[in-house]
Amino acid sequence: MRFDIVTLFPDCFTSVLTTGLIGKALAKQIAQVHLINPRDFTTDKHRKVDDEPYGGGVGMLMKPEPIFAAVESLPALHRREVIMMSPQGQTMNQPLLRELATNYDQLVVICGHYEGVDERVLHLVDREVSLGDFILTGGEIPAMALMNGVVRLLPGTVGKVESLTAESFEEGLLDYPQYTRPAVFRGWKVPEVLLSGNHAAIYKWRYEQQITRTRLRRPDLLKSWEHKHSEHQE
Repeated sequence: MRFDIVTLFPDCFTSVLTTGLIGKALAKQIAQVHLINPRDFTTDKHRKVDDEPYGGGVGMLMKPEPIFAAVESLPALHRREVIMMSPQGQTMNQPLLRELATNYDQLVVICGHYEGVDERVLHLVDREVSLGDFILTGGEIPAMALMNGVVRLLPGTVGKVESLTAESFEEGLLDYPQYTRPAVFRGWKVPEVLLSGNHAAIYKWRYEQQITRTRLRRPDLLKSWEHKHSEHQE
């Protein structure tokens, strides 16, 4: 998987690309990341990447020319998706990350800044993606989240593939509670069923816990899961 990150602040990605599972995945060539600065594609002596919006308004907008030049300088693999990180886009979720990890070989990710980007940049874009219903100073943090979520799904990144299927959101439910040693910590005990060695009972307990936890914390998810569950039973 090739990532091309179009960003005015490439240094933001230094730590992310060298630590943890992502750093190991890049070292093993499971994925590769290229950082492209639109400022390098400016043609004026001040290397200007922003300007005032037509019609007035607060703040500055990123100009279209440097972004177009940056994206058009990139190689285009056959299965390529150009993504704009934007609070107006579809909300990032696990099905989206899995779709991107499965269906594409190249993700070009444009990070906006200032008050946004010139609307004409959307002619480059296949989809807009949002981290959630809030505003950040730029698209770099959402881009890191997208990259992290996609790379961990690529074959070879996570040691135990089963851990990718038994986690929150993969089946439409939140994950079940998990415990490790010691069996008793400050008076809090690990549930007896987990110590029983009865795998059928453990599976049943975990499944029930997923439903209960999702009902308490994300009733919207539970409603969607129940709808899909009922459709499969028909």
